[in-house]
Amino acid sequence: MTQTFTTLPEWLSYCEQLHPKNIDMGLERVRTVAERMGLRFDCPVITVAGTNGKGSTCAMLASILGQAGYKTGVYSSPHLVHFEERLRLNGEPVQADALVEGFAAVEQARVQGEVVSLTYFEFSTLAIFHVMSLAKLDVAILEVGLGGRLDAVNIIDTDCAIITSIDLDHMELLGNDRETIGLEKAGIMRTGRPVVVSDPMPPQSVLDRALEVGADLWRVGQDFNISGDKQQWGWAGRGRRYSGLAYPALRGANQLVNAAGVLAALTALRERLPVTAQAVRNGLAFVELTGRFQIVPGQPTLVLDVAHNPHSVAALAANLDAMGFFPTTHAVFGAMADKDLAPMLAKVGPVLDRWYFTDLPTARAASGAALKAAWEAQNTRKDATALAFDSPAEALQAAIAAADPADRIVVFGSFYTVGGILQEGIPRLHATHLGS
Repeated sequence: MTQTFTTLPEWLSYCEQLHPKNIDMGLERVRTVAERMGLRFDCPVITVAGTNGKGSTCAMLASILGQAGYKTGVYSSPHLVHFEERLRLNGEPVQADALVEGFAAVEQARVQGEVVSLTYFEFSTLAIFHVMSLAKLDVAILEVGLGGRLDAVNIIDTDCAIITSIDLDHMELLGNDRETIGLEKAGIMRTGRPVVVSDPMPPQSVLDRALEVGADLWRVGQDFNISGDKQQWGWAGRGRRYSGLAYPALRGANQLVNAAGVLAALTALRERLPVTAQAVRNGLAFVELTGRFQIVPGQPTLVLDVAHNPHSVAALAANLDAMGFFPTTHAVFGAMADKDLAPMLAKVGPVLDRWYFTDLPTARAASGAALKAAWEAQNTRKDATALAFDSPAEALQAAIAAADPADRIVVFGSFYTVGGILQEGIPRLHATHLGS
C-alpha cells in the first residue's frame, strides 16, 4: 500500500524508519526505484566528490553559472538547519511542497511490484532528483554524500566529474588509507567524460582509474595551473586563461584549490555551458556558503566552520592563525563518535584556549563529556580550560558570557554543531562586559 503524507516532516520521519541501516552502500535498490520512476536529466550534470571542499566547489560552480544566466540546481547534503537547503534552485532553497510531491513519487515507485527498501538518504536523494528533473534546469550540480562509487548520486551519469581533496574520513565504510578511499571517490568517473582532480597530490588509485575507464583527466599542475600574489590570482589551462581574478569570497587558503577545479570543469564544459570572464569574476566575488570558515563580525568575532576531520581541521587551524591576534579564542566543539579525534584536537589545540564541548542531537554523536575526556587525555597546555554542555546553543551562550569583546569564538566539528547555533539565524554577538 502506498503511503501518502501532506507535509515534509511527516515524509522525513517515515523515511527514517524504513530501513534498518543509516547507510547501506550499493546502487542496486536505488537504481531499481529510479528506473521505475523514469528519472532522467535533460541538462549537463556536474558531479562533485571528495573528502573536503565539495560544498564550496558546488557553491562556486552555481554562483558562476548563475551569473552567466543559467538556471542551476544544486543537490548537497547534509543540511545545516532546514532539509530544504539540500536542493537549491537558482541559489534559493527548494519549496517544501515540491519535495512532498517528490517523496510521493518515490514511494509510489518503491512499492510498485516488489517493494524496495531504501535508506533515508536514498529515498530523499530520489525525491530531490525527481524535483530537479522537472525544474527545467540548464545545469545540475550534484554533491556526493559519501564516497562516490556506491553513493546514490552515482546512479546519474555525470558529464563532468570533479574530485576535490582526498583524505581520511568515514574509514569504516570507505577504507583505511587514501589509496582505497580515492578509488571509491573515482567511481563517479565516466568513459570519455572530463574528470577534474583538484587535489594537488592525488592518490595513484584515482589517476589509474581515470586511465582504466578512459576518462578525460584534468590534473592541477599539469592540465591547469594557478598563480598569484596577495592581491589577485590567475588560472591557465587547455587554451583558456583568466588573469587578475579577485580571491573567492569564501575565505581560507584552501578555497583557491577549489576555485581552480571549478574553472577547469567550466573550461572542460565550455562548448555546452559557455561562460564569460565577467561571469567568472562576479561568480567568485559573490559566492556565499554558510559554515565554511564564515567570519561573522561582532564583539567577539564569531567563526563558523563545519570542519569535521583531521584534514579540514588542519585547514581551519591555519586559517585561524592567519586571522591575526585575538587575546583569547573560545571553541564550541561537537563531533560524531566515529571521528579520528586525536589528530583533530592536536592540530587545532595550539590556537584554542577555552573549550566548550557539546552533545549533539543525533545518536551518532559523541557526548560533550566524552569529548572533554578525550581532550583532557591529550592536553598539554596548562593555560587551556574545558567545560561540557547539553547543546551547541548552551555552549555558545557560555562562551559569550566568558568572552571579552576583543576575543573570538569558533564553532566547529560537525554540521550539527554549526547548525545548532543557526536555528534562529546567524547570531550577532555583543559581549556583555564591555566596560569591565
